[in-house]
Amino acid sequence: MRTEPRTLLAWLCVRDKLTYRRFEKLFTEHGVRVFGNSSNNPTCGETQFRRWTGGQLQGLPVTEACQILEAMWPEYTAEQLFEPPPQSDPQAPAFDLEERVRMTAEKAHEAADATASASISDNTIDELRDQVTAVAQRYHLTPPARAYEVADALRQSIESRRDRTQVPVQQQDLMILNGQTAALLAVAAFDLGYFQPARSLARTAAMFGEATRFTPLQAYADGTLAYIAYHTGNATEAVAKASRALSYSDIGDVAHRRLQAIKARAHAHLGDVISARRAIQLAGEDGQAQRDELHDGVGGEFAFSQERLAMSTSTTALLVGDAAQAESDARRALELIGQRPPEAQSSHVRASAAADLAHARLLADDVDGAAEALTAVWSVPAEARKTGIVVRTARIARHLAQPEYHGAQLPTTLREQIEEYNRVSPPHRIGPHVGLLAIEA
Repeated sequence: MRTEPRTLLAWLCVRDKLTYRRFEKLFTEHGVRVFGNSSNNPTCGETQFRRWTGGQLQGLPVTEACQILEAMWPEYTAEQLFEPPPQSDPQAPAFDLEERVRMTAEKAHEAADATASASISDNTIDELRDQVTAVAQRYHLTPPARAYEVADALRQSIESRRDRTQVPVQQQDLMILNGQTAALLAVAAFDLGYFQPARSLARTAAMFGEATRFTPLQAYADGTLAYIAYHTGNATEAVAKASRALSYSDIGDVAHRRLQAIKARAHAHLGDVISARRAIQLAGEDGQAQRDELHDGVGGEFAFSQERLAMSTSTTALLVGDAAQAESDARRALELIGQRPPEAQSSHVRASAAADLAHARLLADDVDGAAEALTAVWSVPAEARKTGIVVRTARIARHLAQPEYHGAQLPTTLREQIEEYNRVSPPHRIGPHVGLLAIEA
């Protein structure tokens, strides 16, 4: 029978899925970073590892070993690492997130065509609308696990009101708000690496959009389904979803921009360079000064800023092998985001663009330039490292693993940094492993 960890160190090893061999490798690597490449660096044999994690050590290890352990888990002191573990992970939601995501997706889908009975105050609906808008507009500042929790609580609140009214206009408003929260939940689930629940939640949002004839919601949901499709290796389906969304009436220029960018990426995954470039061109056109109530009215995560467009087209350029265009678009994304006030800047967009810039420089064999670009990636807190960043950095790590880089210090260091960076990200730590995503291929 499995016993509970007796020390925080043991608990962290279980949480981070560190076997002895994996622990010993990380311990050695961090020893080199702390003390340099010396034969005098501390080592950790398997017997010693069992004593450390089994609570059998009296006092603390030698000072140098403590320094390495603190480098491995900088949020804890050596003293804390050898104390009893906490009751719950302070860096993770206090619930089984995978089960919750699955159950939320099922419940939201089942409730999509539910009926209601009674009446509520219009002020209540106004308040719920403000809350949905606040969640959407603050999404870029919120770690995805927390955003999921907040959006799910809001979804339940909206759903409970639907059961209390039969007034048609209230039903319409509440269904639209329910669909918007389902759309935000789909994005959060995707950012955590839960693709199947994200797909189900996006379909739920599309159902609410269809039932209410609110086409901007349908378009947003189909766009989300499109990028989930190409991340899971279904680029043909992604093109179809994006094309269908573009056919809807009453959607504004921002919606068109987002959908063309998604369509461009899908074409790139199919190797259709001409169609990808055409979609990028359409995404960058000025449009007809058309607005809609979701992408423009609510905005936030439903919007699609110029820096997000530049970041997205940079990734598409990488996929079609155009390193020069990728670098140009990534630079533009970073310049645009730098012009915004700090509270309006998305760390995810900045890090994604920086990762694309680094990748483009690697394709030009500029390893030093890539290392410089990655500086903006390292600054993203662990809890904010979403699927998009993990995928981009993993692709860089695979590039650095090519034979021509073997034995070179900087490429090796960067690859190890990426491995460690992604190891503690939500998609790896509390979500499914994202290493097999089609975009990484």
